[in-house]
This record gives sequence, structure tokens and C-alpha cells, in this order.
Amino acid sequence: MTMTRCTASGRPFTALESVLLTTQEMESLDFLREIQIDSEASFYDLHEAILKSTGYKDDQMTSFFICDEDWEKETEITLEDMGSGSSEEDTYVMKDTRLSDLLEDEKQKLIYVFDPLAERVFFIELSEIITGKELQKATCSRKEGNPPQQVIDFDEQMNTNAAIDLDENFYGDQDFDMDDFDPEGYEVGEGGNPYDDERY
Repeated sequence: MTMTRCTASGRPFTALESVLLTTQEMESLDFLREIQIDSEASFYDLHEAILKSTGYKDDQMTSFFICDEDWEKETEITLEDMGSGSSEEDTYVMKDTRLSDLLEDEKQKLIYVFDPLAERVFFIELSEIITGKELQKATCSRKEGNPPQQVIDFDEQMNTNAAIDLDENFYGDQDFDMDDFDPEGYEVGEGGNPYDDERY
């Protein structure tokens, strides 16, 4: 059997390697997914596996970001070709990019933006590279907790948030009486606009 190899940043991947990815989300501290997927699968295959493991609809313009050790975004992999038009920057589209093209080491970090309008993300880590194992399709090998709501309804959020109560209390003491107002405390000249003064 001939082994096919492709090189990603100097590290060879073979067709008989799978990767184990751990997915977490900061809103739901008890939420976790582990996904096993072949290293020759595409980022779109991983995208579909995440949606399946969370029960999300495939109706958002999601994207992946390869990150450094501090979760700083470096390389973006988009769902569709965004047509940036810049020949100086490499562009990656999920369906055209294999995991082995960009993932090279265990503990590699990446971000999956599942709610682009609100910029909500899953934090993903390549937790293990399993050699000698070929997977025909991605599988979710571990599930913990419930996923967060896929998208935020901004109208609902506005209605449920604690809004500032702009009633009479907002402006001060509701028992304020104009008769208590002392105009002598304000230096306003009689019979004219105070801004007519030479100082202005």
C-alpha cells in the first residue's frame, strides 16, 4: 500500500492519521465536545461535525482561525471565498483546505466562530494525533453539557436587559418644587443674553 504524504509547515501527515479535537465555549463552562476526524478531512468536514455535535443549523457565515499559544488569531479559514483580492495574503476556504494543511502539532489552538454577528466562538485544541488510524467520517467521541444558544436575538436581549428607567426619578428628586429654586445663585444679567458679554 502506498502512503500518501503532504507537508504542513514541515511536518508530514499521512492518510492513516486522525486527530482528536477538544471544543469548549466560555459561556457554558460545562460544555465540551471531543471530535475525532481524519487528518485528510477538510475544515468543512470539521465544521459539519461541530454543527452535528451541537445541533446547530448550517445558516451562519462561520469561520475558523488558527491561533498562537495565547489564542491570538493568525490564519482565517472562511466558509465561502470572500474575494479579498489581495494576492499578497494566502486565502483559505473550508472545502478546499485539509486539516493537515494547517494543523501540525498537538496542542495546536484554533477558534471556530459560530455566531459571527455577536463574535461568539468555540475554543478548540488539537489534543491528540492518532497514528495508524483512518476515519471515513468524523465522530463525536465525548459530549458534556449543553451547547450555548447558536445565535443571540438582539431584540430579545434588548428587552430582557436591565434598561435604564427614564422616569422622573432619572432626573433627580421627584419631589422637586420650582418654588425652592433660588435664582440668586446664578449670575444671569437682567434683560439680556448672558452670552452677549464681551468675554464671548
